[in-house]
Amino acid sequence: MKIRLAIPADLPFIVETERECLTAAHWSEEQYRRLFDTSWFDPQPTGPQRLVLLAEDDRGSDRGVSNPTLLGFLVAHHVASEWELENIAVAPTARRTGVGKRLLDELIMRARQVNSQSVFLEVRESNLAARKLYERLEFQETGRRKSYYSNPLEDAIGYCRTLGPGKSAP
Repeated sequence: MKIRLAIPADLPFIVETERECLTAAHWSEEQYRRLFDTSWFDPQPTGPQRLVLLAEDDRGSDRGVSNPTLLGFLVAHHVASEWELENIAVAPTARRTGVGKRLLDELIMRARQVNSQSVFLEVRESNLAARKLYERLEFQETGRRKSYYSNPLEDAIGYCRTLGPGKSAP
């Protein structure tokens, strides 16, 4: 599996995968399209930045297949010393195969490279699989937002992973 930066050509996969994942944050296609609009980014290095990562199965290249299978994506927002995981979704056929973990590992590695102090996120209370993954990756529960999600109405559980000195990669 290979993790790479997403490109505009990945937009159809991102939108389709998010639509197939009921627990993902649901954005409009225009919101995803704006992720690739360079004018949306603050040109100041200290301003907010977004990271869009894509997981792909690159084993096909060993067999002469030129189009790798896309497996999942992650969107994160960077401000000052923190990263917020805004969205993560894995294709239905690739769930429970380590794709989400690999995407999160890459986010944590990149956060460390820019000396960030933490990564935080919110997740539906009922998304037990994601919550277990976050906890395995040393995210700590930080709180609850009542009735944060709609369709269906549900609380959000906040998590944070501190990246202080001496913390090793997962």
